[in-house]
Amino acid sequence: MGRYVNFQDELKYRIDRIEEVIRKYLPPEEGFAKNMAEAMNYSMCAGGKRLRPLLLMETCRMFGGDLQTAEPFMAAMEMIHTHSLIHDDLPAIDNDDYRRGRLTTHKVYGEAMGVLSGVALLNYAYETMFRAFDLAPENPGIVKALRIMAHKTGLYGMLGGQSVDVENDGKPVSQEMLDYIYCHKTSALLEAAMMTGAVLAGADEEQTAVIEQAAAKIGLAFQIQDDILDVTSTSEELGKPVHSDEKNNKTTYVTLFGLEEASHQVEELSGEAIRLLDSLDQKNEFLTELIYYLISRRK
Repeated sequence: MGRYVNFQDELKYRIDRIEEVIRKYLPPEEGFAKNMAEAMNYSMCAGGKRLRPLLLMETCRMFGGDLQTAEPFMAAMEMIHTHSLIHDDLPAIDNDDYRRGRLTTHKVYGEAMGVLSGVALLNYAYETMFRAFDLAPENPGIVKALRIMAHKTGLYGMLGGQSVDVENDGKPVSQEMLDYIYCHKTSALLEAAMMTGAVLAGADEEQTAVIEQAAAKIGLAFQIQDDILDVTSTSEELGKPVHSDEKNNKTTYVTLFGLEEASHQVEELSGEAIRLLDSLDQKNEFLTELIYYLISRRK
């Protein structure tokens, strides 16, 4: 660490900015559907790393883009991610009671509202993204960004990965299938975040393809680190139950390769991601430091 001066201070400053953006775009809690809005906002305001909007913002900054135009996409990115967490925690899937150190949405608002508020957040994400047209109607990157977000979120991205994960829960899984799950369930949203930041800032197809490759490796490294933390961390550090993979007989990089090799894979993948970013003329030292930070995290 230490490659970026005052990284922790900068990280806090930027996450605080993202929190302000997220709150600006949350639905008002009013009318007959007030409970649904409350359930949506409960999950959105539960904290978390805000990694995806942060990656989006920093990639946009890297290419010299207008951060104000990126704001609706930053908020929407977190809505999409939070929707997936709400649904992950449901009794039908992971059946978890705690997330980010507090009760999960369905434990507070009931199972039905857990389902509905998750779907509502996914839909509200697109309503929010469309608001970018009001900020920069001439920016051709907005349409490109919407296409990326839709593709990386659905059947060919996050939700496709989620479905394969759920179908094979508790079954022995090959590395090929595990990579498919990780690359779709986790990497796809990180790819969406970074590619969206790039295209909103005017990056060309070649540059965007490099960003996609780097984000795919960051996503895989991030998920393997998650596997490692499930074994080595504590519930207090992680803010959610540990040893849940073992409890659910889940195949992970740790069960396939062991802790040492899984840690080596994290280092390899993150190194490859940084080399890809270094190959671009555009630079963002904070983004590079963020990648180092993610692979050494304890939560």
